[in-house]
Amino acid sequence: MRRAPRESVLAERFAVFAECLLTGVWIALASLPLVTVPAAFAAGARHLRRRTAHEGGGGREFVADLRTAVRGGWLVGVAGWAGAAAVLVDVRAARAGIPGGPFAGAVGLLALTGGVVALLRAAAVWEPGAAWRGLLADAGRRTVLDPAGSFLLVCGAAVVVCSALLVAPLAVPALGAVAGAAVAVEERRRRR
Repeated sequence: MRRAPRESVLAERFAVFAECLLTGVWIALASLPLVTVPAAFAAGARHLRRRTAHEGGGGREFVADLRTAVRGGWLVGVAGWAGAAAVLVDVRAARAGIPGGPFAGAVGLLALTGGVVALLRAAAVWEPGAAWRGLLADAGRRTVLDPAGSFLLVCGAAVVVCSALLVAPLAVPALGAVAGAAVAVEERRRRR
């Protein structure tokens, strides 16, 4: 009896990378309403978890997950954009020379960075039926207790920002790479 040839490790890893890039396009399209950013990352991360577990999945499953994640995730998106607006005010206060402005700006940027990392971590473990409040609370704890994983996600987010500044279209597939990084960070933490 002849065995079917197995994919090489390199081919399998390249397939995961290619899937991350495609997922980045899906995340970007699903994030166009802006308040759907958390739900889009959650659906993208769930898609990547299915693909790495060899459970299949595709565009239809992504859309179904997106619809489910949007139900509570749009409130998280609104809160995230409100937080980003508050940080913008802090940064403008720092530039205007208001006493305490530089400190407020630094604290605001640090809080925004922590919030983005916690959001990515929450999205990486999202499952249908999970409450966003609980996911974010747990992700906030993991953000603080796993500084190495948090640093990896900060670097991933920085790559997206730099890609957007240098060649804007590169930021789209990079979103999927960040979702993949969040899934990998959470899997690494789970295995410890």
